[in-house]
Amino acid sequence: MARTAAIGKQDFEKVITENCFYVDKTRFIKEWWERKDDVTLITRPRRFGKTLNMSMLEKFFSLEYEGRGDLFKNLFIWKEEKYRILQGTYPVISLTFANVKETDFAKTKRRINQIISELYNKNSFLLKSDFLTEEEESYFRSVSADMDEVSATMAIHRMTGFLARYYGKKVILLLDEYDTPMQEAYINGYWEELTSFTRSLFHAAFKTNPYLERAVMTGITRVSRESVFSDLNNLKVVTTTSDEYADCFGLTEQEVFDALDEYGLSDRKQEVKRWYDGFTFGGVRDIYNPWSIVNYLDTGKVSAYWANSSSNGLISRLVREGRPEIKKDFEELMNGKILEKVIDEQIVYQQLSEDEDAVWSLLLAGGYLRLEGCISDPWSLETVYRLSLTNLEVRFTFARMIRGWFAGSRTEYHGFVKALLQDDLQAMNVYMNRVALETFSYFDTGNRYSKHAEPERFYHGFVLGLLVDLAGRYAVVSNRESGLGRYDVMLEPVSSEDPAVIMEFKVRDPRSEETLQETVKKALKQIDDKKYETNLIQKGIPSDRIRKYGFAFEGKKVLIGKSETK
Repeated sequence: MARTAAIGKQDFEKVITENCFYVDKTRFIKEWWERKDDVTLITRPRRFGKTLNMSMLEKFFSLEYEGRGDLFKNLFIWKEEKYRILQGTYPVISLTFANVKETDFAKTKRRINQIISELYNKNSFLLKSDFLTEEEESYFRSVSADMDEVSATMAIHRMTGFLARYYGKKVILLLDEYDTPMQEAYINGYWEELTSFTRSLFHAAFKTNPYLERAVMTGITRVSRESVFSDLNNLKVVTTTSDEYADCFGLTEQEVFDALDEYGLSDRKQEVKRWYDGFTFGGVRDIYNPWSIVNYLDTGKVSAYWANSSSNGLISRLVREGRPEIKKDFEELMNGKILEKVIDEQIVYQQLSEDEDAVWSLLLAGGYLRLEGCISDPWSLETVYRLSLTNLEVRFTFARMIRGWFAGSRTEYHGFVKALLQDDLQAMNVYMNRVALETFSYFDTGNRYSKHAEPERFYHGFVLGLLVDLAGRYAVVSNRESGLGRYDVMLEPVSSEDPAVIMEFKVRDPRSEETLQETVKKALKQIDDKKYETNLIQKGIPSDRIRKYGFAFEGKKVLIGKSETK
């Protein structure tokens, strides 16, 4: 009988004792222990088993679980006697910042203080042990949600000291989802305050700490050393491109196929592969997201489970407000193309709005992109990464994200698309002006307003919207060469029953164009002069089946005109 495919269980003890679906990842214990690194930072996308593995480490090493070999007796780690002896022999501190998602620094600091206070409450037995000095006891009792910043940044350090002295053994420290507060700080504008606090906290806990045996930190991103890890030269960083622990997080294809056999879903393997395969860690390809697989085992139906598990707000904002080049690249990705980008795995959040490479680094770390290979440049010493969308689930995620950009003007946007398909120029103008009025500012960052830049940001977001909404009926491409120049947008029909469409976008130049009508004429003239229809005609589409539209922008006003068929 198949084990229960329990959704959301992240406590190792419960998973084992309740006979829930579990793939043995206890080899990670052996690999990590035998590497002997002081502090290990492991980055993986969300929902990849980081929390469950941290729970596994806690239950294996913690003195609180001494004699609990029943949790491991049927697993890989229990095969070796030295690990059976090692189980339950260390004081362990296990913390998580997964729920630190506040809107300002004061609330974030208070929430972290609460987590530390809970640690002290858990170990309040130390107050009764008579080995704390009067000063230490006073400090212990002062730890609270309202403690000052200096006390807070030393609190984890001091607790490791208390436990190490009490048990006569150094402490193993586990910190899960260390970067969650940092992402919130970037989104909500208190990055500098938080990084200063976090830097001091981490330095005391992980660097200048003689009571620390070893430590593991997990997160989605590798935040730059300058941000929070300055002077932490004992840090071993393991990212998605590292070979260490490559198959310890996520499920290999064989593990997924074995699970499908167990649940009587053997005939679904290719469907599951198409939707959920595609992650690569180090040299190991064909890694699957455990969250999606467990949900599939539970329901037997494909869906975007990973996409629905948490917010993609940061990614959406970076792409939506990003420079036009980023949206162009997204169009390539959505059309199944491969991008070549320079990646720096140290994420510098302050650069995300300015540095295009930083955005691609975040997308790769987050699991949205798949690494297809690398190209080393011997002259620049840079590594160029070949990137594509990870799988069908991720593509679905981005399609929904792009539709969300037009949520405030959804009716008008649908109206425009319908009018475009029906060649109703009057309705196209009405709906496009409504869409532009609602969404222009949404595609800008709000602090770099430019009458010339904003239409371009909107236009490329609009193209991505067309790509998503017309998928299956049209191939939507932009900024490609055809004839004697580069057109703005081309809709190439899948069926011969549909017409092709060429669109040219122009911002009115008041120095040479008195009205929007003149700008429209200039756009239409450019389509004809540059012979943008050449590629379509070469593919067998007759000229009378090619529609040509000129779009003129002035602020948030839009005027659309159409070339008469010759």
